[in-house]
Amino acid sequence: MGKLFKLAQFRKYMSVRKAILKKLFKHRFVGGRHTELRNVVKGFPPNLIKDFKEEIRNLIREGFLTSKKSTGEIHISLNPRMLNEIRKEISEELN
Repeated sequence: MGKLFKLAQFRKYMSVRKAILKKLFKHRFVGGRHTELRNVVKGFPPNLIKDFKEEIRNLIREGFLTSKKSTGEIHISLNPRMLNEIRKEISEELN
């Protein structure tokens, strides 16, 4: 019950999807500049980490993120071919 409440409280301000894209865009992790998966989920509520990792998998499947295995860890970055769509996603207001 507590997890659902905190998830709803977080989503009141920003969606998980938008938070991930915004963080990567803000730190300019685009194309060849990538970061470890664990660095992306840092700073978000610990009880929502599972939701963030699931949304990252969805973004990779949709082509918004690219992934590669580097130094034994999975690294991700924004797909440079999707930057226009990513900017639209970030700038959209939540309904």
